[in-house]
Amino acid sequence: MTATVEVEEKDGGVRFDVRVTPKAQRNRIGGEHDGALRVAITAAPVDGAANDAIIALFAKRLRVPKRAVTIVRGPSSRDKALFINGVTADEVLELY
Repeated sequence: MTATVEVEEKDGGVRFDVRVTPKAQRNRIGGEHDGALRVAITAAPVDGAANDAIIALFAKRLRVPKRAVTIVRGPSSRDKALFINGVTADEVLELY
């Protein structure tokens, strides 16, 4: 059985959980961890740099403005929830 990322469509966008690995060798989205999408970023979790990198990465990959990507839970945790306005669940699921 293959595990899947749980993506909820609501309010004109999608909400889903991410599991972040900071200080990675390169920025990438891929894989699943307990229903969350795995994200690796090169930025360190200092002064919001990691959160900014997550927002920029998803905005670039989904071709939406950075203001469309919001961290709704876990701003200081490696387990976060994101809301991205203007995309569908299928678009998010195509990322990994």
